[in-house]
Amino acid sequence: MKYCAFLRGVNVKGTNMKMADVCQVFKEAGMQDVGSVLASGNIVFSSDKNIADLKKILEKAMSDHFSYEAFLFVKSHDDTEAFWSGNPFEKNEDLHTYAFVGADGVENILVEEFEKASKTEHEKATVVNGIFYWQVPKGNTLDSSFGKILGRKNLKDQFTSRNINTFEKVLKKMSS
Repeated sequence: MKYCAFLRGVNVKGTNMKMADVCQVFKEAGMQDVGSVLASGNIVFSSDKNIADLKKILEKAMSDHFSYEAFLFVKSHDDTEAFWSGNPFEKNEDLHTYAFVGADGVENILVEEFEKASKTEHEKATVVNGIFYWQVPKGNTLDSSFGKILGRKNLKDQFTSRNINTFEKVLKKMSS
């Protein structure tokens, strides 16, 4: 079965790694058909193991190899398709749309945090089929009040986010 592992915190704040090295770690951990999409830690691969086992195996392999506490979220092709197709926001060249990949129920934490945050003009969020989507004006992602939770240490094992366009690229790689 084809999967994508969405790694958290890759190539930000001093956690730098080459995707070729990450792919090699996945291969050494027993994954097949391994490839990366962009430099933000999206690794497409095949395996006959279940998602829970893959998460444990790959987090340990990444942590051991790169000497950091690795967090990743493994999603099937169908799961990844749901992130792409569930996007509730109209395409707008002035706005970024993100979907959050994470632990079960993390969308509730994200909604709570979003409701507490001060908003920039045109910033909005909603949940569709258990997936939290956030739209923010370009250039305001990390400056927005809500954007600051992206790096919060107490949530590092709960979620990662990707620009909606990344899911389209991942799906193309998974289908090739």
